[in-house]
Amino acid sequence: MELERLSPVGNQLLSDFWAGSERLLSFYQYPYNDDSFRIRAGYLKEQQYDRKGLSNVIYQFMEPFGISQKSMEHLNKLENGALAVVGGQQAGLLTGPLYSVYKAISVILLAREQSEKLGIDVVPIFWIAGEDHDILEINHTFTIAEGVPKKRIYGTALRHKTIASETRFDHAEMKAFIDEIFKDYGETEHTRGIYQSVLHHMNESETFTDFFSRLLNELFQEEGLLMIDSAFPPFRHYQSAFFQQIIQKNEAISAAVVEKERLFDKNGYGTPISAAEENANLFYVKDGERFLLERKNGDFVNLAANVKFTEDELLQLAERSPEKLSNNVVTRPLMQEMCLPVLAFVAGPGELQYWATLKDAFEILNLQMPILAPRLNITLVTRQAEQLLSEYDLTFEDVVNGQVEKIKQQFIESIHDAEAKNKIDHIRKMLEAEYEDLSRYLDSKQIHLEKILEKNKQYHFMQLDYLNKKVEQEVLLKHEHTIRRLNTIASELYPNDNWQERVYNPYQYLNIYGQSLISDLLKLPLKISNSHYLVKF
Repeated sequence: MELERLSPVGNQLLSDFWAGSERLLSFYQYPYNDDSFRIRAGYLKEQQYDRKGLSNVIYQFMEPFGISQKSMEHLNKLENGALAVVGGQQAGLLTGPLYSVYKAISVILLAREQSEKLGIDVVPIFWIAGEDHDILEINHTFTIAEGVPKKRIYGTALRHKTIASETRFDHAEMKAFIDEIFKDYGETEHTRGIYQSVLHHMNESETFTDFFSRLLNELFQEEGLLMIDSAFPPFRHYQSAFFQQIIQKNEAISAAVVEKERLFDKNGYGTPISAAEENANLFYVKDGERFLLERKNGDFVNLAANVKFTEDELLQLAERSPEKLSNNVVTRPLMQEMCLPVLAFVAGPGELQYWATLKDAFEILNLQMPILAPRLNITLVTRQAEQLLSEYDLTFEDVVNGQVEKIKQQFIESIHDAEAKNKIDHIRKMLEAEYEDLSRYLDSKQIHLEKILEKNKQYHFMQLDYLNKKVEQEVLLKHEHTIRRLNTIASELYPNDNWQERVYNPYQYLNIYGQSLISDLLKLPLKISNSHYLVKF
């Protein structure tokens, strides 16, 4: 593998974050530097956590998937006082987009780095957002088919918005989905083993979160990545007292977030949450569906679910049946801070944005916001993509800036059959003239067929348009190889005018590179920084 470090991703908030903009950093507890890590570690050492209970819950969650020796070492360290670097993501199919894996890599590398720098135990934890209910966000992936990105969707349309951890899939339909994806990938020396592994984990799973967790566990078991599902019932019971604190301070939390977001917007960063003061920032879970609670006249209500709780009733629910409550984008970070000794939270650009509205909400609960660490940004460059870049004398930046599409359009113009188009245009003009002559003749005979004439003429024009398109298609077909090669450059490196890490899942590259892809990435000198990395293999 070869590593190349490029200029940062063009994101204003990220640029301001790394530049140390006081205007932005005032929304966070800590700047990203070594002093912050030392101060934060000292703060966490003074906090109290039920470490035995936490370690037991994580063990219960991971045990069905198989706990590696390294994971057990990290669990023991967590129980005995270790701090944690935490990151998380929804339970996407085949682990979801590549950035889910890059978050896990970021968590592992940062935990390793800070353990060495601080001289203390720091373990990596991945928080699976199994409580999320937007299955349409996670029920698909993209592949490359005939040189262009192709969206592949798991077949069953779901009637209810059930949370991922309770949404069961049909094994036959999931196998058909996986088969279609691997057909697009094509056969390599690694395909059979990887395909059989994916099928095995699929057959062992019942829900979206099960499938995601088993795959992530296999990819990172040698690194000892700890995992916990936010919707795991024992974890919900571990959170019982924390839910009660959020309920008791609910109105103040909502007001603080609304005001902070207003200030954030005033500083030019937008409204990532669209917070409302009446929002309770908690969901009520009913038959696997989540219903957002609002405060009305002192009660917590959701009309669609036909539920209404007084504050005392909701507190009793949190105490007796916390699995019926679920966090939203505001309360999830607060819950993480109460549950885990979070040294740093690895955040994507969107998370970095909405966390900036939460600092005052943390303070209402007498909490600190942890250090925010932007995740790694990586683009994988296959040998094929590298060869094509060289052949057309292009750089990765050229691809991002749209140069491939310009080259393709210039090529198409160069092969365009102008003579055939001119002949078809000539026929169109002749027809136009003949219809005009016919129309004048019929008018002179007082035969009024204007509508029929126009319809007949438009039919002929439509046939000429069809003929013109078929000529163009045949010309393009003769040069299909060149056009597909140009499409492949953009499709591999900047698909759908988007970052590769946001489109494809890791199995596309595991199929090319093999099972050691993750371990080999972790051996590279990757560092959380204001950079975009190209990894060539």
